Amino acid sequence: MTWVKICGMTNLEDALVAVDAGADAVGFVFYEKSPRCVSVETAREIVEKLPAGVEKVGVFVGASGAVEVALASGVDAMQWYLVVDSNPAPLEPHPPEFRKLRQYCAIPYSSFLKSEFPESKSAAIPGPIDAFFIDSGNTQSPGGTGTTFNWSEAAPVLRAFAQRTPVVIAGGLKPDNVGEAISILRPWGVDVVSGVEASPGKKDPEKVRAFVRTVREIDRKTS
Repeated sequence: MTWVKICGMTNLEDALVAVDAGADAVGFVFYEKSPRCVSVETAREIVEKLPAGVEKVGVFVGASGAVEVALASGVDAMQWYLVVDSNPAPLEPHPPEFRKLRQYCAIPYSSFLKSEFPESKSAAIPGPIDAFFIDSGNTQSPGGTGTTFNWSEAAPVLRAFAQRTPVVIAGGLKPDNVGEAISILRPWGVDVVSGVEASPGKKDPEKVRAFVRTVREIDRKTS
């Protein structure tokens, strides 16, 4: 079954809508330049009221202070947007609690194509990468762009890469195109932000439900 993450949560109401719709994970953006950025306190208040079975993912751009924020907010996983055209230094020693957090690495599709081994771009993340997120963003706009990349072009590359590490597709997904994306790319998971919003940081409940419903319909057809 395709893993579904609804990202950009800023309030409990939207997070509960995603849970009720059947999402596997919700995301909290800790990037100050994002219109969906939340404070540690807000994220923790929401996290504490969500079911244990729903994965809570903290989204970070760069490594500075990320571990401390993740642990303080109570998320289960960290999704890193690294500056892929540089050589980031490894993180400083981290507390033992860090080991329980799943690690996701997000890479713009354009940069993914340039790297023969995308794992080399995740050197700043300690421990194994649980999944790679392939997005349509860039170093100026790491995510939430609302645009897609060329799925047909990407299909053979991503399918081959997915044999080594799970791949999550992001960028421009919405209820009326996520089925096509899954059919073409066959990813382990999908990640959506703007495609299910009424406005930046505020979800449209009907779009959230339609998105998850479409994914599950594709799952049933392809299982």
